[in-house]
Amino acid sequence: MGAFDLLGIAGSSLGMHQTWLDSLANNIANVNTVVATSESAFQAQMVTAAPRPGGGVEVAGIALSDAAGTIVNDPSHPLADADGNVRAPGVDMSSQMSQLIMAQRGYQASVQVTKYAQETYSSALSIGGR
Repeated sequence: MGAFDLLGIAGSSLGMHQTWLDSLANNIANVNTVVATSESAFQAQMVTAAPRPGGGVEVAGIALSDAAGTIVNDPSHPLADADGNVRAPGVDMSSQMSQLIMAQRGYQASVQVTKYAQETYSSALSIGGR
């Protein structure tokens, strides 16, 4: 496996992890978004990854959580129905934070691999140039 292979694999991982981080950030930002019970709840995004032919990883798709969300009783909310209910997203904050840590660590590892591959390639060029 050459430096270019490492760069391609690490680059694909960076892209996938960036998409995962963006989705998690969007989910966390909308964890408290409530709507009227007659509307669909915010749907959390869940990134699906798959191996890329030739090495690496790619985003295979983005699944959405259930639009039904959860019904929360909050009679003081301006969007509450006659029974005092609103619809909240079915987003588990602790799960989102755990996934955020995993995605950040994966991104950081990919950055380190990219740096290593660049240093290796640079060293090879300097050896060949002598």
